[in-house]
Amino acid sequence: MNMMKKVRVLVVDDSLLFRETIARGLSADRGIEVIGTARDAFEARDKIIEFEPDVMTLDVEMPKMNGIEFLKRLIPQYPIPVVVVSAISDNVFDALNAGAIDFVTKMNSVTGTNKENFINELIIKVKIASMAKTFHIKKEISNERHINRINSRSSNTIIAIGASTGGTQAILEVVKDFPKDMPGIIITQHMPAVFTKMYADRLNKLCPMEVKEAETGDIVHPGRILIAPGDKHMELNRRGNNCYVECFTGDKVNGHCPSVDVLFNSVADIAGSTSIGIILTGMGYDGAKGLMKMKQKGAYTIGQDEQSSVVYGMPKVAYDIGGVTKQASLKNIPKLVYSILEDKK
Repeated sequence: MNMMKKVRVLVVDDSLLFRETIARGLSADRGIEVIGTARDAFEARDKIIEFEPDVMTLDVEMPKMNGIEFLKRLIPQYPIPVVVVSAISDNVFDALNAGAIDFVTKMNSVTGTNKENFINELIIKVKIASMAKTFHIKKEISNERHINRINSRSSNTIIAIGASTGGTQAILEVVKDFPKDMPGIIITQHMPAVFTKMYADRLNKLCPMEVKEAETGDIVHPGRILIAPGDKHMELNRRGNNCYVECFTGDKVNGHCPSVDVLFNSVADIAGSTSIGIILTGMGYDGAKGLMKMKQKGAYTIGQDEQSSVVYGMPKVAYDIGGVTKQASLKNIPKLVYSILEDKK
């Protein structure tokens, strides 16, 4: 007899068709029980109080009160894990900033998301959300700002960052105050195609460093952050004195494209001891072996600690196999990076 506890889900969407589609799709999984549906934020609030769901799926565009405003009011009172269901829009990042755990895009020809793919992805993310911490990430962030000047001798250092669930906010908090002379940073965040460009553009407005979605041939240089495209792997390569990235389509690695392991393995081979590896919040084990390889090649490697991770999966595996030089809370990772760069003088 299977004694596994089912994840109890509340489905919130103003469209009757979508509510029924989501409810039927989730209910088809034996590990999930849809305990109710709601058509707006006010009905959802009442059903949260009545049924106490484990996870809520939430439409962004709704009458009376949109999903983002609802999240801002909900999370402080009822810290429930939320998976946002959205059309293609950078509103999803506002939702993540407001406390949502993750997002899924509605069926769309642009992203190639059909009904089956949509439901399968939603099932996976609902189950991950049920295991996630529901604190608002900003509570972990120090108000202290660290605007340091970087010694020129550390300018050839490559900083590689990998993340998954909870990573969009975690990455922002790590890089938001890095100065324009910071060594080049390359990032793989598990995220669908189209959204990585939106995310890069969003970070570019918030950070002193230049941030862009990576393209093959982009040079990694001080003051620049490159983010792997959502449907391609990204590797570091070298030509003469310059390091650059290559972005390419390929099979999923550890269930992901882009894969953090693909990035970290290439950084280990190309940059070795002149690199810093950082693995942040996320489910699964992608990036753990690559971080270990970086450490073996002389890189300093950092893992986000359990207390500040939304999902302590990827950092835990990396730590358990010995791939992490030092664990740190999210608010302390930037200070640790500065300290490592200072030691490279």
